[in-house]
Amino acid sequence: MPFETPRLDDRTFEDLVQEARRRIPLYTPEWTDHNLSDPGITLIELFAWMTDVMLYRLNRVPDKHYIKLMELIGMHLQEPQAASTPLTFWLSAPQGADVQIPLYTQAGTPQTENNPSITFSTTEAFMIHPAQLTYVMTSEPPKKSGQSRTYRELNLKRLNEGFDGTLMFSDEPKDGDAIYFGFKTDLSHHILGFEMDVDVAGGAGVDPSRPPYEWQALSETSPIAWNECEVDVDGTRSFNVPGVVRIHLPKLEEGEINGHRAYWVRCRIIEPPQGVPQYRKSPVVRQLTAGTWGGTIPASHSTVITSENMGRSDGSPGQNFFLEFSPVLERKDDERLLIRISNEQEELWTEVPDFAGSGADDKHYTIDSDTGELRFGPAMRQQDGTIRRYGAIPPKDAVLVMKKYRHGGGAKGNIQRNALNVLMTSIPYVNTVRNRASAIGGLDRESLEHAKIRLPGYLRSLDRAVTANDYEYLALQAAPGKIARVFALQPPNSSIGEVKVLLIPHVGNPKGYIEPGELEVPQETCERELAVARLDPDGVARSEAAGQKLAGQRCLH
Repeated sequence: MPFETPRLDDRTFEDLVQEARRRIPLYTPEWTDHNLSDPGITLIELFAWMTDVMLYRLNRVPDKHYIKLMELIGMHLQEPQAASTPLTFWLSAPQGADVQIPLYTQAGTPQTENNPSITFSTTEAFMIHPAQLTYVMTSEPPKKSGQSRTYRELNLKRLNEGFDGTLMFSDEPKDGDAIYFGFKTDLSHHILGFEMDVDVAGGAGVDPSRPPYEWQALSETSPIAWNECEVDVDGTRSFNVPGVVRIHLPKLEEGEINGHRAYWVRCRIIEPPQGVPQYRKSPVVRQLTAGTWGGTIPASHSTVITSENMGRSDGSPGQNFFLEFSPVLERKDDERLLIRISNEQEELWTEVPDFAGSGADDKHYTIDSDTGELRFGPAMRQQDGTIRRYGAIPPKDAVLVMKKYRHGGGAKGNIQRNALNVLMTSIPYVNTVRNRASAIGGLDRESLEHAKIRLPGYLRSLDRAVTANDYEYLALQAAPGKIARVFALQPPNSSIGEVKVLLIPHVGNPKGYIEPGELEVPQETCERELAVARLDPDGVARSEAAGQKLAGQRCLH
């Protein structure tokens, strides 16, 4: 059974007061006024308070031993983690030229009197391209086994001008009929809109509120795979009245259909559920134009600070400085410290987790993510009396500039969908921003109690995976807040050291409706998980997430 850390003294303030009052008749029987207004009772409470403070400090001794043990073996409390969610930027109207969404574009929640705004920043730049529709064709599934799908190409110019109407599907629509739209440019993660003028006499037989079709985008070409598109609005009422259809596109891949290479989107007839009517005859489109209304970009709960002046070096070892904002998120490659010795001489220094392996000339520093403290290496006396420096010292009067860092993170970033609706960075032609999915993955700094639970697994693995339990433990630590459960399995008849790791993503609200995208493990998380799998040169590691095998060291894709 597990050890229980005892409290060295479990008496409380009330216990101490009551114990002293019980001793009054024994030592001073003439003292009969025990009311709170009596000065003696006041003194008892004063000394009880002082004793309670000392007991509190005494009971912290076991925690201090835990901390010193973790420091000794190189274990640290996990840093705060930033929540992430896709941000959708809407244009005021489709534009004829590219619209750029810069890197670190910010959006936030509305600020109130009691609650400050929670800010998210995009993690990549994005270009909203105009839709260049180059091909439109309809198709029917093979009538017999072994036959190929038949295509009928439509006159795009006449369709744009509205000269005549054309059937969108076959005369009697059936499951598998589709209309294809080919685009010249890659519209991955764009909001694509179709403005349609349809014949009100066409598309008979369906329930306008329950269309028997779905929008899909070509996302893989080998093998061919079509991913479903999220429909934002369908104002055509199942292609029965003129209107606008807007859909959110996933990742696209260029492919060839009927001899034409393009980025393809299609509307495909599906077998309707029980009780939902099917088309008796095909809808007729008279005019069609396409345009892009915006795009969706990954974002994280963070704010970017650039070129922060931290002060000047005094030339002594072990100096420490503090960043203006904290907690500080995990640093990227371009988030480093710049030492400006003079106007002509600058040096980029390197962050390290500790100074144990730093030599006297190594330009190293450490950062405490929770407090934002930046520290340089100390100088320590050795056994032979010499002084050894653990890391170089910035020259006296050198200016310290943090080129870039991101602060934020924490559980407060796990906000609900559509909560981010304030655009904090002005962008031409962009007037609306929304997060269409809840933000997940935000974690506060790890507590000491949680670290105590994690300590046995850390000691067992020491960042090296040997057993299946080691893989499970390290996989959970590689992406805290992103992965809820991990299961590692070694096939019984495998002779090449194969390990399969199944990742189950964290879901923000498991008791409510779960969006399909919430069950997909982000590619960035999968790459971090696979980096944990360090096997022998002849070993093979496979990670399976959401039913898909992902590439890694000597991994099959």
